[in-house]
Formats: sequence, structure tokens, C-alpha cells
Amino acid sequence: MNHVTAHQGGGLGARYGTDFTLGEHSARHLRRILRVYLTAWEMPELCDQACLALTELVANVVRHTPDRRAAVLLARRPDGRGVRVEVTDTCPRPPLSTAVDELAEDGRGVLIVDAVTDRWGWDPLPGRPGKTVWFECDVSTKTKDEEFD
Repeated sequence: MNHVTAHQGGGLGARYGTDFTLGEHSARHLRRILRVYLTAWEMPELCDQACLALTELVANVVRHTPDRRAAVLLARRPDGRGVRVEVTDTCPRPPLSTAVDELAEDGRGVLIVDAVTDRWGWDPLPGRPGKTVWFECDVSTKTKDEEFD
């Protein structure tokens, strides 16, 4: 069931989750959903960084998970000051280290996620193969004047 269309309240709620088989165009659709939620949660300033990080996590599932099955969770943090995004897949291998050869053709996804998010990590799934890779982006508490000091 699509939780966006199934929601019957006055807003979008504090979370969106779905599971499906990811394909080449899945990141585009998930970015659109993430932008809708971030805008509804009054955090549009997080759209670029969160969408880039989500794209990298989805690309890793498409590239490294043979069945391409994944669950995606978008959640407003309980304090309302940011977002947490989780991508759970069936591949037991951890994400690549952030120590990547500069000349390598791949392996930069984790570096990008690390650069554009406030926190990220991964957790193995208990009792079955797979993992959840997650990141959080915080709403800045700086004023416009403070950003340019």
C-alpha cells in the first residue's frame, strides 16, 4: 500500500515507508516523495542534501543487492529539527569504507553521504541477511546573518 495516498489526515504525517524492488528510475521517484515530505514538514532547505544522499543509497541497492529488494523509510525526527532516512536491503555486506582510492571508478557513494549529511551509519539486520543504512540531516539553527560571518 502506498502510504502517501492512504493517509487520511490533514497532513502527510511524520513518516513514510514502503518496500519494493528498486530499478534504474527508483531514485527519481523517491526523491520526489522525499521533497514532498520535507516541504510539508517545513524543512525544504534539507531537500538537496537529503535527496543526494538518498540517491546514493538507492544506487547502492541497485548495484550491489542481487534481488534489488529494499525498504525505504522517511521519518521526521521526533524533535522536529530534521529528517532520518533509512534504506534496508537484503545484502549482508556493509557499505564501503570512506577510505576510497581517489582513482577508483566507484565507491564514492559513502563519501558523498558522509559529506552531505549530519550523521550516517548502518546496522546489520538481526537474525537474517541484510542491513539498514541510514542518515540524518538537521535543520540549521543559524540565522541568515550568522551563515555569512
